[in-house]
Amino acid sequence: MSRRVLITGAASGIGAAAAGELRSRGARVVGLDLVGDGADIIACDVRDQSAVDRAVAEAIERLGGLDVVINNAGIGTPQSAGLAPDAGARAVIEVNLLGPWRVTAAALPALRESRGRVVNVASGLAHLSVPFAPAYCMSKRGLVAYSDALRLEEGDAISVTTVYPGYIRTPIHAASQEQGLALEGIVPVEPLEAAARALARAALERSVRDLATTRRGALGYALARRAPRRLLDLLVITRFRTAARAGRFDGSSLASRLVARYGTRRRRLTRA
Repeated sequence: MSRRVLITGAASGIGAAAAGELRSRGARVVGLDLVGDGADIIACDVRDQSAVDRAVAEAIERLGGLDVVINNAGIGTPQSAGLAPDAGARAVIEVNLLGPWRVTAAALPALRESRGRVVNVASGLAHLSVPFAPAYCMSKRGLVAYSDALRLEEGDAISVTTVYPGYIRTPIHAASQEQGLALEGIVPVEPLEAAARALARAALERSVRDLATTRRGALGYALARRAPRRLLDLLVITRFRTAARAGRFDGSSLASRLVARYGTRRRRLTRA
C-alpha cells in the first residue's frame, strides 16, 4: 500500500523537491503552502490554527487517511539578538516552531490510527547558533525539543524523526541576502537533492530518531554536540570575523556593529 504523506512548505525549495522524490518512490502526497494550486497543494497559513485544521482535514480526505506528516515549512528572516523581537522574528517562531506543533496536533488522530510517523525538518543551526539569526536558531532548536516531547507522549503509536539539513540554496535565504547577510561562502553548501532523499528516507524507510541530509553534516553535527560550547562560539565568530574583514557585510545595517568590531583590520591592510 502506498504511503499517504502530507508535507508543508510544498510549493518550493526542499518541500517541492521532497514531494517529487516521494512520488517517484510511489507515495501519495498532498502539500500545504500559503498558495494552493488546486491539485496537489492546499492553501494554508500554518500560523492560523483554524486554517491548519481545515487544510489537514481536507488532505486526509483526499488521501483517504494519513501515514506521514513532514513539517517542512520555514522562513529565515534575520534579526539582531540585541534588538527587541519584531514582526519578522515573531513570524519565524510562528512558522518554524508553532506551525509544526499545530499541523501535528491536527493530524495526530489520523496518524495514531495508521501508526504513522512525524518528520520534523530542523536545521544544522539547531546544534549551534550564528549571528543575526536568533529567531531561526531558537525555532529550530525548539523544534528538536518538540520532537522529543512528542516522542515521549505519543511514542506508543507513532514514530518521530528530526531531520537536519545544512545550507541549501533555496528561497528561504532571500531575506538574508536582501539585508546583506548571506551565508553563501561562509558555510558549506549541501545539494537540494540530498535533502529530498533524506526526507523521503525519513518518511518511507525504517524509522530513525535523527537524520542529517549528508554524511558531512552527520559528522559535523556529531562533533558539534560533543564540542565545548566556547569552542563552537570561537569557530563561528572566526568565520564571521573573516567575512566582515573581507567586506561581506558592509552593506548590512544589522551587521554594522560587527563590521565596526572586526572590519578595521581589513581596511588597514587595504590602505597599506
